[in-house]
Amino acid sequence: MKKISNVFWWTGALVLFATIFGAAAPKSFERMTANVQSFITSAFGWYYLILVSVIVLFCLVLIASPVGQIRLGKPGEKPEYSTLSWFAMLFSAGMGIGLVFWGAAEPLSHYAVSSPLSEPGTNDALRESMRYMFFHWGLHAWGIYAVVALALAYFPFRRGEPGLISATLKPVLGKYAEGWVGTLIDIIAVFATVVGVATTLGFGAAQINGGLSYLFGVPVSFTVQLVIIVVVTVLFIASAMSGLGKGIKTLSNTNMVLAVVLLVLMLIIGPTMFILNMFTDTIGAYLQNILRMSFQIAPLNEDHRSWINGWTIFYWAWWISWSPFVGIFIARVSRGRTIREFMIGVLLMPSLVSFIWFTVFGASAMNLQMNGAADLTQYATEELLFAVFNELPWSQLMSIIAVFLVAIFFVTSADSATFVLGMQTTHGSLTPPNSVKLTWGIAQSSIAIVLLYSGGLQALQNALIAAAFPFSFIMILMMVSLYRAFTDEQNEMRRQAGRRPLM
Repeated sequence: MKKISNVFWWTGALVLFATIFGAAAPKSFERMTANVQSFITSAFGWYYLILVSVIVLFCLVLIASPVGQIRLGKPGEKPEYSTLSWFAMLFSAGMGIGLVFWGAAEPLSHYAVSSPLSEPGTNDALRESMRYMFFHWGLHAWGIYAVVALALAYFPFRRGEPGLISATLKPVLGKYAEGWVGTLIDIIAVFATVVGVATTLGFGAAQINGGLSYLFGVPVSFTVQLVIIVVVTVLFIASAMSGLGKGIKTLSNTNMVLAVVLLVLMLIIGPTMFILNMFTDTIGAYLQNILRMSFQIAPLNEDHRSWINGWTIFYWAWWISWSPFVGIFIARVSRGRTIREFMIGVLLMPSLVSFIWFTVFGASAMNLQMNGAADLTQYATEELLFAVFNELPWSQLMSIIAVFLVAIFFVTSADSATFVLGMQTTHGSLTPPNSVKLTWGIAQSSIAIVLLYSGGLQALQNALIAAAFPFSFIMILMMVSLYRAFTDEQNEMRRQAGRRPLM
């Protein structure tokens, strides 16, 4: 128990308070999170857009600058994994419940329900739908992950610091990084991670419920989703407590195979030429409009501003809240890579996978809607993917694969998160006690249950935006910290080469 830090106790108390409050007064909890979400998106929407755009620019500058040759490890250290294995693990990190949950639902919503700029149901709305889908799941999302992952790889592997968020800020905070300021930073990071993972678990439970409803007529209700969360919680806690890494590796590999099988089936059975043409056209439109979309806040159009708040700002908050969790995973598998290799791999490969996935499932859904084969807008978000399958051959098979895919993602994501949270609350220990992992496993599931109980998917989104906001300021400090560390390292390299320091 000596390994447990103050971060564990403070964050645990915060999560316990939120759980009790949400369970005892769900309406008040939902109203409170809605008010916080409304305030942040209204008052700081511009801040999110500028921050995430600066993050992407920061990543691109690192690729082009001499800093890119610095290795994430000791000088001369080789990568721990082959390039192919590394790409596969990045793919695994990029593939999650979110892609399955939103794969058909988001593009269809942008096209037929509420379009960013155009009249819903038009060809312009269809093109915008694809473009914004790439925008939400592309370079901006992975730029957020890349910055956090880079800091969590550089400082431990290059400088021997512990794998804590606070430790990455030593060039900025100095001795305060190890005092109460550092503790507060780690508390914010852990709480954001808990809410971020809990939100994803809530989405997963809702979609498993939707799949079971389609396959077996199980009613879509909070009670069913509660049972799903409890069952899966037992599974992932048992896995986390046993420490059977091979089991999780097998599950991850199985999920990758299932994802590829589902993707290929959909590409073949769906409107293949329409999918390929939309992918090609949208790549060009995305690159052409990325600057405009990055800063579009719509100050003179209330409806468009509301759309940005509900989609773009939500996604930027989701990525920020997940960044400590995903960042640690990416950092752990990237030792020995140069910063240039790292940035190119993390920014481009998962983005490309997301683009392909969304085009296949999104274009298929929109094609059905456009041709009048089915009115998919009548289905709930968690049921829509299965409604798409229902209009295609082999629908039963694809639905079963999708349910298994979400369930395994649920287990592997939550299992990995318990380890990351345990590590962050035991001074960066790579072997957190089982008691700590058990606590965080229960905490994640409890928050997911409370959020679903108090307001369904909307409460999940509200809580996410609120939890991510304070961590966004830590990301700014991370970029400043990395800049200072890289400048110091470059100066040292120039001194050794007999050249004048940069500053």
